[in-house]
Amino acid sequence: MNLNKGIAALARNSARRPWVTIGIWGASLVVSIGLMVTLLGSALVNEVTISNNTESLQADTLITERLAGPQTDTQAESTNDEMIIIRSATLTVDDPAYRIGVEKLFTDLTALGDGVIKGGVNYYLTGDESLVSADRHSMLIPLIMPEDGADYVNQVYTVGDAFAAASGLEIFYTGTASFNADTMKLAEDTMSKGETIGILVALVVLAIVFGAIVAALLPIALGIVAIVAALGLTALVGQAMDLVFFVTNMITMMGLAVGIDYSLFVVSRYREERRKGFDKIDAIAITGATANRSIFFSGITVVLALIGLLFFPLSIFKSMGIGSILVVVTAIVASMTLLPAIISLLGDRLNAVRMPFSQKADQKDISTTATGFWSGIVKIVTHKPVISMVLVAGVLIMALTPYFDKNTGMSGISGLPDNLRAKAGYMVLQQEFHMGVDAPAIIVIDGDIKSTATQSAIDSLVAAINADSTYSGTNLQTYPDKNLAIIYAAIAGDPQSKISMDSVAALRTELIPQSFNQAPVRVLVTGATAGTLDFNETTDNYTPFIFAFVLSLSFIILMVAFRSVVIPATAILMNLLSVGAAYGLLVLVFQKGIGADLLGFMQVDVIESWLPLMLFSLLFGLSMDYQVFLLSRIRERYLQTGNTAESIAFGLSSTGKLITGAALIMVAVFGGFALGDMVMFQQMGFGLAIAVFVDATLVRSVLVPATMSLLGDRNWYLPKWLNWLPNLSIGEETTAEYAPTEHYHAPKRNHGIGGLVPSPVPIPVNVEETIDYRS
Repeated sequence: MNLNKGIAALARNSARRPWVTIGIWGASLVVSIGLMVTLLGSALVNEVTISNNTESLQADTLITERLAGPQTDTQAESTNDEMIIIRSATLTVDDPAYRIGVEKLFTDLTALGDGVIKGGVNYYLTGDESLVSADRHSMLIPLIMPEDGADYVNQVYTVGDAFAAASGLEIFYTGTASFNADTMKLAEDTMSKGETIGILVALVVLAIVFGAIVAALLPIALGIVAIVAALGLTALVGQAMDLVFFVTNMITMMGLAVGIDYSLFVVSRYREERRKGFDKIDAIAITGATANRSIFFSGITVVLALIGLLFFPLSIFKSMGIGSILVVVTAIVASMTLLPAIISLLGDRLNAVRMPFSQKADQKDISTTATGFWSGIVKIVTHKPVISMVLVAGVLIMALTPYFDKNTGMSGISGLPDNLRAKAGYMVLQQEFHMGVDAPAIIVIDGDIKSTATQSAIDSLVAAINADSTYSGTNLQTYPDKNLAIIYAAIAGDPQSKISMDSVAALRTELIPQSFNQAPVRVLVTGATAGTLDFNETTDNYTPFIFAFVLSLSFIILMVAFRSVVIPATAILMNLLSVGAAYGLLVLVFQKGIGADLLGFMQVDVIESWLPLMLFSLLFGLSMDYQVFLLSRIRERYLQTGNTAESIAFGLSSTGKLITGAALIMVAVFGGFALGDMVMFQQMGFGLAIAVFVDATLVRSVLVPATMSLLGDRNWYLPKWLNWLPNLSIGEETTAEYAPTEHYHAPKRNHGIGGLVPSPVPIPVNVEETIDYRS
């Protein structure tokens, strides 16, 4: 059995045994929900890790190996410090009422136990004036929380808020634990908002496309099924490796997008075959051999594009890749098995709850010739293909141009909304104490610490750091018996800001080489900022290889699918243009600020360093979805007629409404995430939404027909020496194997999109299938 017949048989068998298929899926979803409840929480982490041997990782390893014991534990915990700021408009720290309130607060906080608060100090215990602001109206209380302090920070909030309500003093929170907890909550809220907006818009678009509410609900249901199944699998994968919490956002976003897309094309093709007069089971089988086959190949292309992310030694890329691959695979399997089973049970009830405008549209859909709006677009484009292609390509290249001025990095604290509790505390910390969060640059000196040259070099470096306004002070710790010294250089502002990043980069490339050029030691820099620099460098180094990997495999799979070397070459070029346009518009809006206020986005200094690669992998795969769906219909028609121009017109007119509807749904899903308050989600959502919009309009409606019209029959060129490639028959005529049975009676009147009309061309009856499948 070839692949084509195998996919058709899978759809047919699922339709013939719908309750068995649905039962298997139901059991799988119950298991998935159980895995989500019991294991998903332990599978997710906040920290992004790098698995290759970067400078910061080498420094961290040195600290761990040389200072094994209490020092290491203390240092590890200090990176999870939490800071509470008490402020009064009238009282100072010297007033008894102020002291009574603070001491009670400190007692209540430490009473939470070692599992929440492992330690802390306050001004009244130590007399340390650095814990008091210059005007003496504010006091800083440093606390040490466990590494998973984000899980317990709400208990700190509860105690602190109760203190503020009773004492009349203001309280602010900032630090690693509060930032992790608050950003996690913000990410969850963004995800919920994106889901809600995406589902509502999807329902409206699907109702318009199908003209029936029941048919419109089915793709949304399948998207949700794919998401739940993928989350269950993610919970299992997360037991073997840590996954960054962002993976759940990716699964939700991608699951809604591809799940709705795939089922949209399946349901549409099934209804088309029913309109031709095929009985229910044969229509499902034909749909399996056509739409499901296209979904299979487009899904493979998406997965191949995402596999590239798994090669990166960065946990965030691996997590995004794993989550996206899992949800794409579950969506493919669900569309090939669960969807045919549900359609089989519903039959023509799929068309229940009709929309008032659907009857007129249905009459147009019955036609087998290229008519309507999309046919008109093709006529305009193919009449002047060179002009059309030059105009659209020029617009896309202009949109790409700003990308060459990009600055990549991490937006960090500046990319969070000002009303976030941890950021509000951070702003007070800077204002009152001129400090940043506790994320210093950590300079590790490995070698003969006792030598005069080394000590002189250390003094020179400390002096240079203290003279730099980016830093707020240094702390030197030496371990001569360990051949190790550590300089903690406190960063005055946001450790992820461009100023801090440039300063730490200069530390590595200028200050350290200048100070230690004569010292017999090795000097390495680690810390949050240095880690981000290494993250960026790793991304830059691996990106060209991943691009080459994705493009090469995509070319091969499309060449095999369409038996052409021209089709994959032009498809890849067009996808790169749409992705490039999205890159440029990202820089234009977020970095240069053009239109940011109008769209409700934050302007920042940098584009998230992980975003270009992630967008490439996702968008390249998603763009191929539309390309495969469109080209499969064009090739199907071409194999019937041998006329390229007519095939282009028919392919676009038969898929134009579907691709536009699918694109609008994706834009809504991605746009919903862009409406979040975190700039990383704004950039990601906007980049995905704008690229899908450009791809479904300018690329599919203009560039594809213009290019194919110019190339003519050369579109299907395959060198003779490649004739050994397997013939997977994508786009090959399949309906000749099936026919309306003699027992099947089409209704006398048209029932709209789902109404049944006799086939316009008599087709021989397949005697083996003469079973009454009436709904």
